[in-house]
Amino acid sequence: MGKSKTYSYDYDDYENGKNAETMVKEILEDPEFPELEELIIGGWGGEFEDDCQPIIAGIIENADRFSHITGLFIGDMDFEVCEVSWIMQGDYSGLWKAMPQLKELTVKGSMNLTLGAIQHENLESLTIICGGLGKDVLEEISRAKLPNLKKLLLYIGIDDYGFDGNADTVREMLAASDFPKLTYLGITDSEIQDELTEVVLESKYIRQITTLDLSNGTLTDKGGELLLEKIPGLPNIEKLDLHYHYLSDEMMEKLDNLSLDVDVSEQEEADEWDGKLWYNAMLTE
Repeated sequence: MGKSKTYSYDYDDYENGKNAETMVKEILEDPEFPELEELIIGGWGGEFEDDCQPIIAGIIENADRFSHITGLFIGDMDFEVCEVSWIMQGDYSGLWKAMPQLKELTVKGSMNLTLGAIQHENLESLTIICGGLGKDVLEEISRAKLPNLKKLLLYIGIDDYGFDGNADTVREMLAASDFPKLTYLGITDSEIQDELTEVVLESKYIRQITTLDLSNGTLTDKGGELLLEKIPGLPNIEKLDLHYHYLSDEMMEKLDNLSLDVDVSEQEEADEWDGKLWYNAMLTE
């Protein structure tokens, strides 16, 4: 990716009348904008009550002036700006036709998120970062026509913040989808990470991908045992990303000894309360 720039408003900007309605105009007036390849949208002011639809609409309406943008990230903000589960997203249905040159799309937040009928010849990377991904969005992804998609990274999240499915929901999405060039599959940030590990290991993509990302979730030794059993028989997998997990020291050592690049950093410990152990995904609230 070439030159990148982030456009973002803070609370003071918002108080002074700047918002999602004004952002595209300011971007187009920026003398540096024509040199960019990647456009990153941070906060647009009032993210917890005003969605980013005016930004998406502005890009679509001025598609010719955004024709040099091959990477787009909408919602790049930390919790100090807005908690991820509060970010009001938008409808991306019209973006696919408006930006045929787009190669990478990253969306943060799932509130009011709609992808529509996804059809795009050149998109290589789709990432959705959120506290909970709805079944409706997973179904849209399952029907997507993305013949050149190489990377799919989804934060599944938890039911309190938008995930209204289960392991079968993800299983059905993977089974129904058709991404012939996929090499990176990330099913992450889930409180049912052991179950999803089994789902992914049984999916049709498991002998196709080179990177398997199961990070940021509640992976325990149960999921670790599945990986120890299956990964040696999958020589296509070159990298296994398990960072942020609940694996034991012994399991971490066993996985680290696999003959591939394994990331078992960020070992977490379960919280004990009222005689029960609690495991938390990394990004929820």
